[in-house]
Amino acid sequence: MTGEAGGRVFFSSVRRSLEEEDEIRLLSVGIDIGSSTSHLLFSRLVMERLDDRYVVAERTVVHESEILLTPYAGDGLIDAAALGGFIDGQYRAAGIDRGAIDTGALILTGVAVRRANARAIGSLFAAQAGKFVSLSAGDALEAMLAAFGSGAAARSIQSARRVMNVDIGGGTAKIAVCEGGEVIESTALDVGARLLCLDGRGCLERIEPPARQFAAEAGVRLVPGERPDPSGLARIAERMAARLFDAMGSAAPEPATRALARIPLLANARAPDIVTFSGGVAEYIYGREQREYGDLGLLLAQAVRAKAALWGPRVEQPPAGIRATVVGASQYTVQVSGSTIFVSPQDALPLRNVPVVTPRLALEGDMLDANALAAAVTAALQRVELEDGEAPVALCYRWAGSATFARLDAFCRGITGALTARLARGLPLILVGSGDVGGVIGIHCREELALAGPVVSIDGIALKEFDFIDIGALLDTSGAVPVVIKSLVFPGTDKISA
Repeated sequence: MTGEAGGRVFFSSVRRSLEEEDEIRLLSVGIDIGSSTSHLLFSRLVMERLDDRYVVAERTVVHESEILLTPYAGDGLIDAAALGGFIDGQYRAAGIDRGAIDTGALILTGVAVRRANARAIGSLFAAQAGKFVSLSAGDALEAMLAAFGSGAAARSIQSARRVMNVDIGGGTAKIAVCEGGEVIESTALDVGARLLCLDGRGCLERIEPPARQFAAEAGVRLVPGERPDPSGLARIAERMAARLFDAMGSAAPEPATRALARIPLLANARAPDIVTFSGGVAEYIYGREQREYGDLGLLLAQAVRAKAALWGPRVEQPPAGIRATVVGASQYTVQVSGSTIFVSPQDALPLRNVPVVTPRLALEGDMLDANALAAAVTAALQRVELEDGEAPVALCYRWAGSATFARLDAFCRGITGALTARLARGLPLILVGSGDVGGVIGIHCREELALAGPVVSIDGIALKEFDFIDIGALLDTSGAVPVVIKSLVFPGTDKISA
């Protein structure tokens, strides 16, 4: 993916020096494989130099794939051969060779995250593994991805309002509340269009357990192999919408709603000002889709639309619907971290595809609270579902104030305390700061805290949530390290109408 020659940083295999180019054009692909549907989106990215890094200046969609109902071979196993055939067909339809792809994002959700499925899917992209950012998104992370991908987070900045995005898919509905460009709370429910599926004759082919709860509430009898009454299906969809809006707006949801919650429900301290919808059902809500696929998508959309019209918050249309979680694949920016860094041992580098965590650290004041810092890091890890401690993470911080011994000690003890499980496994401590204290922090961790494992502490780098980084080996000529930053590209505020 990257290589160094003569102290310069080169991208991909074309050996272009990023230090000598003011503009770079990349071809990217975003691939979303979920329990219900799978799809691809190809984009061309124009990246322009901004100081010592490159940022996305323009994104043009080249090709949107068809939406595939995710194929199964049985027992919850995705049919990798059928999926691979679909993906190959979409590359051909786009007129793009796999070797021409510069970067991409592979996002797995639902049953695709299961080990056997993820391994089979990963083999489809093995030849491009170095170019791809891969995400296994659980409920909380998927809610955040949808909030950013739908533009809800950006909209909350532009409008200075509380924006709720509701992503309704085949098996679940994810709700995220955004303020000031951030997701402040989220939840997920067993509400989705494909909890109940019909065959070509209109007979019941599959009924998921939550669908039986909705049917019981609606007084509808569901029998596999029989053709359900259309009015009964409409009542089931109405009960789904009712449970969804109970979770969206109530500070004390009903027990039946709580039974559907996959993660803790929202506090709902106050109603949102704006609500947007994404996911497959959103295509029906906004009238972009009329075809039916043997599920409750159209009926659920009608029920949701009716309740939204009476709820109160203004309903607005996002720039991305079903493709919200994969609306731009990856962007690459390149920065160089220089003289105030610490790497021990030197063969700890290079590091590839390390996810970035951006805890909300209180670093002001004369004294720092190590326990509070540890709690903030733990919360950040949980927010992006990386708390299991099985893989390295890059912890990003913005240093504030002086670098006294006491402040450095509290900072290092708080950070390492939250990463105990990772450090005990021998995983590297990776710290990335935006100031110029990386070297002293790394030294403090090694010498004062006596950390035995690898320590990589760099600075002068700006990162954000959903970034992944590669840290290259030390450059012989300067002692600096090249840093490649891969970010999911989401719609900017310029794409959103007020």
